[in-house]
Amino acid sequence: MIPVIFYEKVGCVNNTKQKKRLKDFGFNVISTDLLKTNFSKNQLLNFFENKSIKECINPNAPLVKNKEIDLDNTSDEELLNLMISNPILIKRPLITIGTNKFCGFDLNKILDFKLRELR
Repeated sequence: MIPVIFYEKVGCVNNTKQKKRLKDFGFNVISTDLLKTNFSKNQLLNFFENKSIKECINPNAPLVKNKEIDLDNTSDEELLNLMISNPILIKRPLITIGTNKFCGFDLNKILDFKLRELR
């Protein structure tokens, strides 16, 4: 089984539940602390394929909840720079399966990878 690299906020209840679901489906989950991982802009953008930068912002991040960032009037470039310097702004989890990367937890998408591997 191809390992699932799971970039999470350590201690996040939702990330813990998501990892358990993946393990229950037989995935080899490798947990990595998202907040301690230094991504370049290009590395981060690889996870956001088919999504806008704004879709990849964690709506529960303190800077967002406290309205310290105006998402509607901040450029994608500025948002990306903020995500690099404040990874708590990145919607979790970031997931890598083989060469495929994506942002957010989509169990159906992950199960598709497992089905392809079994064929």
